[in-house]
Amino acid sequence: MRVAFDVAPLSHPRTGVGNYVRGSLAGLVEAGADVLPFAPTSAPGGRAIRDALAGLPVEPRLRFLPFAHHWRQGWSRLGRPPAERFLGPFDVLHFSDWMYPPQRAGVRSTMVHDLVPLRFPHWVQQRTRRMHGAKYRNAARTCDVVFVNAEFTKEDVVALLGVPADKVVVAYPGVDPRFASAGAAADLGRPYVLTVATLEPRKNLDTLLAARLPEGHALALVGAEGWGRQPRLDRPDVIRLGYVDDERLAELYRGAAVFTYPSRFEGFGIPIVEAMASGVPVVASLHRSLDEASGGAALRADPDDAEAWTAALDEALRRRDDLVRAGLDHARPFTWSATGRTMHDAFSAILGR
Repeated sequence: MRVAFDVAPLSHPRTGVGNYVRGSLAGLVEAGADVLPFAPTSAPGGRAIRDALAGLPVEPRLRFLPFAHHWRQGWSRLGRPPAERFLGPFDVLHFSDWMYPPQRAGVRSTMVHDLVPLRFPHWVQQRTRRMHGAKYRNAARTCDVVFVNAEFTKEDVVALLGVPADKVVVAYPGVDPRFASAGAAADLGRPYVLTVATLEPRKNLDTLLAARLPEGHALALVGAEGWGRQPRLDRPDVIRLGYVDDERLAELYRGAAVFTYPSRFEGFGIPIVEAMASGVPVVASLHRSLDEASGGAALRADPDDAEAWTAALDEALRRRDDLVRAGLDHARPFTWSATGRTMHDAFSAILGR
């Protein structure tokens, strides 16, 4: 099975979408697929893609173009030339978030991480609404299979995009093996509560900042600059760490007293499971989109109630041992091998019809 796999999101620093692209591609390779990564990209983006895929037995097919984003969008909207012109024959074309390339034949597949641009357009930028809206319409009309990262997202795709339920397949994200309880732990000079979030409205840091931290603890914030009104972070109890790579993030998880995730809405919420796999108790937002990531292993708090977060953080410290054990058990099944096998099985079923 030859799978042409769009890796354009790997041209930027990796967050949730990029990690899913890299992890699911690795899982597909492990499942036995012949994967051909491809992307129109800039030269710096191409270097980032090759770095992200280093160590995998794949050879990316990259087309270096100035203003690559505009080329990707133009290729998608124009609907020609077909991807086979650049890639040769393939059995499956799987595209990601930034483009929906045309093809002559084969299974057509995509991934939908969430429908935030449709559900909550005020939580994304105008360019994101335009880009994702066009991708959603194309996917609903043309795809043989639409992968999602949770049953919650599957319900959204069926209800809001009108995709038949039998075409939507849940492929849960995996946890990189570096997120484990054994290993070096970060020391920030004082105990800390950790959160991971790009600075944007949906991540709901205001409620967390309004809560009272456990006595003697700081709030360590990992995440790149986002957009929109920024929360006030110039406080002595806030440690701003910015974007960090996975090696450093793993150390920060292990060193945290508690991991907290106050987001108002997610497609899944993989940092919750990464923290659990790292042996950290978790407090997560009480929103249904985070139920599958949290399982029964996280404490939950109303995203609009700062006092509830105060109480939950204190409880997480009191129940640390029990929560850590439950979190490790919950996180164990989330592997990229399982993600890749789910995708491989779905492609095989379609090709075998």
